[in-house]
Amino acid sequence: MDSLQFGFGVLVFLVALALAFDFMNGFHDAANSIATIVSTGVLKPHHAVLWAATFNMLAFFVFGLHVAATVGKGIVDPGAIDHVVIFGALVGALAWNIITWWFGIPSSSSHALIGGLIGAAIVGTGGTDALVASGILKVALFIIVSPVLGFLLGGLLMVATSWTFFKSTPRGTDHWFRRLQLVSSALYSLGHGSNDAQKSMGVICLLLIAAGISSAGEARPPVWVIVSCYLAIGFGTMFGGWRIVKTMGQKITKLKPVGGFCAETGGAITLFVASGFGIPVSTTHTITGAIVGVGSSQKFSAVRWGLAGSIVWAWVFTIPASAAMAALAWWFGSAVLRG
Repeated sequence: MDSLQFGFGVLVFLVALALAFDFMNGFHDAANSIATIVSTGVLKPHHAVLWAATFNMLAFFVFGLHVAATVGKGIVDPGAIDHVVIFGALVGALAWNIITWWFGIPSSSSHALIGGLIGAAIVGTGGTDALVASGILKVALFIIVSPVLGFLLGGLLMVATSWTFFKSTPRGTDHWFRRLQLVSSALYSLGHGSNDAQKSMGVICLLLIAAGISSAGEARPPVWVIVSCYLAIGFGTMFGGWRIVKTMGQKITKLKPVGGFCAETGGAITLFVASGFGIPVSTTHTITGAIVGVGSSQKFSAVRWGLAGSIVWAWVFTIPASAAMAALAWWFGSAVLRG
């Protein structure tokens, strides 16, 4: 370990911190995977988190690692980043996640991490030269695209399903969609695992590059990084952020199994597309858009638009707030980790 650019103990601590963020990501975003299936009564809460966690981890065998590459190389220049910047980014993202979880606000863990990288990189390098404009622009674009696409797909699926089953009795429709929702929630959890677990992989790759262990030209993270990140997000999901589940599954709009199926399927399609193109999107934005799309397709007043507006404001503040927290954490880390 003599070739390390900083101490081995610091490396282990920062890897553990990245995995703690991954765990918190799963914990915080469990609501995205289970809120609809719990609120419709298809699964009991503790069965739902086990179901979601299983498919979070199975994403390892289904998807590539395009999102990890974007986070590891497409947001900040790996060559300009050191261990203190990574410390600041992770602490800033964790702090914002804990605050929003405490207040039951479904904010984006993905954008908290990206905001953390941006804030820590700016103060750590003394400017914006380390930022990769094309990658940040792609993320910014999908802040709008992912909830809109989720909204459209969720709403269109709900309309199509209503027309297809308009002769069926409510009891018969409920019977079928309670079973189909198991499939749609599994697909959504696959999408969640494919997109969100890879963000922590990208950060650990940045850390290994900063330590001099890996190079920016390597095609994929080491196997231990891939496995540990999928396990961390899966275990985080198992513990479930129940405060946010109530907001997502009960307060935005009332869902029946058919509505839950349409919201989860619309969200899953959006995540599959984003993961395929290596775009780190917000699973929170995606499923919220899909839930609102399902509710508004039935009746405009079925959606609590005031609450939906408050959630959007939380989205707006996530990147600047986590960037500011990451900048403060960088100053602390600079004193401690370089001390």
